[in-house]
Amino acid sequence: MLHDRILVAPDQDSSERRSSSGIVIPATAVMGKRLAWAEVVAAGPQVRQVAVGDRVLFDPEDRAEVEVNAADYTLLRERDIHAVSQPEEADSSTGLYL
Repeated sequence: MLHDRILVAPDQDSSERRSSSGIVIPATAVMGKRLAWAEVVAAGPQVRQVAVGDRVLFDPEDRAEVEVNAADYTLLRERDIHAVSQPEEADSSTGLYL
């Protein structure tokens, strides 16, 4: 990866969604602008806010798709990312002091 580019693997389960009441919303349903989650696979040397393994939120309309070894990826700039969700540590404490 070069400069501030990030390679992400989009979530495959984002095509169909369920409402809070359990109704299945198909991928063909037209809704307002919706952001998508993806996992960072690779990052360029000038990327500061994102690490490999993080989940990022991005606009699926502003993307460049690429296929590598028969797998689909999305190429983004760091500035195109709206949010970062880092993986939760397994043995994290509750933060309470006794």
